[in-house]
Amino acid sequence: MKNILLLSMILTLAACNFSNTTGKSQAAWAFKEFVKVDSVNPILLPDTSYSFTCPVQNKVVHWQSKNVLNPTAFVKDGKVYLLFRAQDTAMTSRVGLAISEDGIHFKKQAAPVFYPAQDSLLKYEGKGGVEDPRIVAMPDGGYLLTYTSYDGKTARLCFATTQDLIHWEKRGPVLQSEKYINSWSKSGAIVVEQVGEKMVAKKVNGKYWMYFGDTDLFMANSNDLLHWDALENSESQKIISVLQPRPGYFDSRLVEPGPYALYTNNGIVLIYNSSNAANNNDTSQPKYTYAAGQVLFDKNAPYKLLDRSANYFIHPDKPYELKGEVNNVCFVEGLVFFKNRWILYYGTADSKIAVAIAKP
Repeated sequence: MKNILLLSMILTLAACNFSNTTGKSQAAWAFKEFVKVDSVNPILLPDTSYSFTCPVQNKVVHWQSKNVLNPTAFVKDGKVYLLFRAQDTAMTSRVGLAISEDGIHFKKQAAPVFYPAQDSLLKYEGKGGVEDPRIVAMPDGGYLLTYTSYDGKTARLCFATTQDLIHWEKRGPVLQSEKYINSWSKSGAIVVEQVGEKMVAKKVNGKYWMYFGDTDLFMANSNDLLHWDALENSESQKIISVLQPRPGYFDSRLVEPGPYALYTNNGIVLIYNSSNAANNNDTSQPKYTYAAGQVLFDKNAPYKLLDRSANYFIHPDKPYELKGEVNNVCFVEGLVFFKNRWILYYGTADSKIAVAIAKP
């Protein structure tokens, strides 16, 4: 199966249209316009002064010396916790933690909180590391983290659970059957409901649901958040694509999940990342530009597409988004509702991290 990937999440606030970065109105179900906080962006940068002893290499490494990117976020005890991907000069990825009192200014913790180790997942994580975290609260307490393990050849969508962000139980690949275990997969966005400032995994029709993929968007479901099955066509036994790239649009090359997928009265809103193809694309943007759109799925049938934004709502137009490890990238993975406003965190040019706030 070719790159078994995709998904993204979308948020709602109220039933009002908004003008996005293209100047065109967005559907009533979609999230309002996000404004980049130019006064502080980028909010996180690489830093060679941070080091820790890698349990795989058994030596001190400067774990965020090359890039910081693609963060997830959640609210706990009146603070915003940001889990971010960090790369050293060997391009090994680990997950760091930064904490903020206001959602804008963050203090990094000294060592990564999630990383390759001498454990059963080393065969999947040992070379490339652990990438692109997305976190949600579990109904019975604790947190579930989806992430990508990379062995230097194949990306695999994996997950882990924790009660305290310090002690983690790695659960292995999301799709563990022999049929999919060696397939390329990544970017898992779980359907959640908003409970105050918490985003809690939600069952729909007796199951939890996850969007994933980085070509098309696919789905998996679970009875308990620990055992997942791919959504397949019962006749062909092939995995089902629920969202695809569109020729002529900003998402003509690929689609990939953003943060969690939000369950609302209007449906399930998913913010998704996308890339612009080399041809048959959106000619207003350079080829391979990463921008984000929004999509709405049926709240009773999470695989049923109801609506989709015609335009991106965030795209690279700042120097730190246009030039970096990968040029022309805004990659959205973090979204919180904090102090009565929606705050969006995203990777820029695969090098730094920035923030945008939804208009009231």
